[in-house]
Amino acid sequence: MSNSDDVESGQMVSKKEDQRDGLGEIIRTVIYAVIIALGIRTIAFEPFNIPSKSMEPTLLVGDYLFVSKYAYGYSHYSLPLSPPIFKGRIFASPVKRGDVAVFKWPYDNRTDYIKRIVGLPGDRIQVRHGILYINGEEVKRTRVKDFVEKLGDGELHHVKQYRETLPNGVSYMVLDRQPDNPLDDTQVYVVPPGHYFAMGDNRDNSADSRIPTSPAGVGFVPAENLIGRAEVLFFSTDGSAKLWEPWTWPGATRWSRIFTSLRPHVDKKP
Repeated sequence: MSNSDDVESGQMVSKKEDQRDGLGEIIRTVIYAVIIALGIRTIAFEPFNIPSKSMEPTLLVGDYLFVSKYAYGYSHYSLPLSPPIFKGRIFASPVKRGDVAVFKWPYDNRTDYIKRIVGLPGDRIQVRHGILYINGEEVKRTRVKDFVEKLGDGELHHVKQYRETLPNGVSYMVLDRQPDNPLDDTQVYVVPPGHYFAMGDNRDNSADSRIPTSPAGVGFVPAENLIGRAEVLFFSTDGSAKLWEPWTWPGATRWSRIFTSLRPHVDKKP
């Protein structure tokens, strides 16, 4: 073999090694990116989207939000795939009345639910004639402007809307679609230790703690099932845009909802 052949062979080997090194670097970068993303998702923030109307008007179908995983500490449900490697919560922090929280549905411990926490351990919760009572005291509810929604045929539908204010001053909007809904009058629920009572803001269209744990209800939410607290909306779409028609995306985006805080609003005078 001539010297020129040796040089050409060496160049070919060098190019193959460079290609392998480049591919290896890409793989390592992807692995590092996945590890970092999983770390952020596990200990800091996780994105969720809203598929149902149970939290209207606070959350709409098509909303995308970040949930803080550190807000209540961590349970094994905080981890990807929820491996049962430990029980209870570590670095636990108290849940505040009025928080919008994501939790695993107690019925299957797999499905993510989002509701508002209105009852803390030891509380007595009841609904009478559509009014929420906590420990025998009526929760203040003030009539405000109707919530207006667009139906499938384009018709506008008006729904009675109220501002509800909890004993700690946290206030938010709730809807009352039906004056005599079966869930407008309930028994007295005593929240067990280590559990919470959760309700949807769309009171007549929410399977929540008013219904015992079952395929139709949530029941009391164990502290271990809490995933985190809803913090902020980062995107919202009304669903009218098609994925393959990008020119329709701007018109479907609810621009006014982007970066809306979901942290509880506290009135100065509870």
